[in-house]
Amino acid sequence: MNPRVRLNIWSGPRNVSTALMYAFAQRPDARVVDEPLYAHYLRVTGADHPGRELVLGAQENDGERVVADVILGPCDRPLVMFKQMAHHLVALDRGFLVRTTNVLLTREPEEMLTSLVENIPVPTLRDTGYAAQTEILEHLKSLGQGPVVLVAHRILQDPEGVLRRLCERVGVAFDPAMLSWKPGARPEDGVWAPFWYANVHRSSGFQKYVRKDARVPDSLRPLLATCREHYARLVEHAD
Repeated sequence: MNPRVRLNIWSGPRNVSTALMYAFAQRPDARVVDEPLYAHYLRVTGADHPGRELVLGAQENDGERVVADVILGPCDRPLVMFKQMAHHLVALDRGFLVRTTNVLLTREPEEMLTSLVENIPVPTLRDTGYAAQTEILEHLKSLGQGPVVLVAHRILQDPEGVLRRLCERVGVAFDPAMLSWKPGARPEDGVWAPFWYANVHRSSGFQKYVRKDARVPDSLRPLLATCREHYARLVEHAD
């Protein structure tokens, strides 16, 4: 059967996107898919990410096939949630977005960058996903869609409230099961999980928000300024 809702969550890295995927995975009416365009992104861009060769070997590398066979392909549940990185949407026809429900998930740049450098020590704007998110936002607006924009710390401050509003906006009923899960890995995790998912694997729900004290290195201050510009455009539309 074709799912009634094909939900793309277009996130940046280190934005509680995996926790959000785990939340949707608790729903009996849902399937979740972890970053189906990651291998396509690595092939097209040549980006040197942790576990690059593992990802390329584990996933379909042709993004157009991923769109046709996975994102728009068959599913046995009424809802399928795709955890996506916004910057993975590269060198692809975006026409499929008219057939999907699209949500953007962003995070305050200082907090995101101080976390990202633990995995990518010298990140670029592309690595952060902010520019890709604003491009997606404008594209969706041009299609007449009013995409939901979620902000990571607001989810952590009020998980139930934000998830209730999200479910209403995307046309599904809220399920309280989304608020907790068993610690540990999930079968849907991508092969990159050992490099990125340590914190969520220790969790049993959305962790209480505590603002990080870490400071962005001086060498990344110009990047931080650019990220802030994109972030400001995104939060104008935030839920």
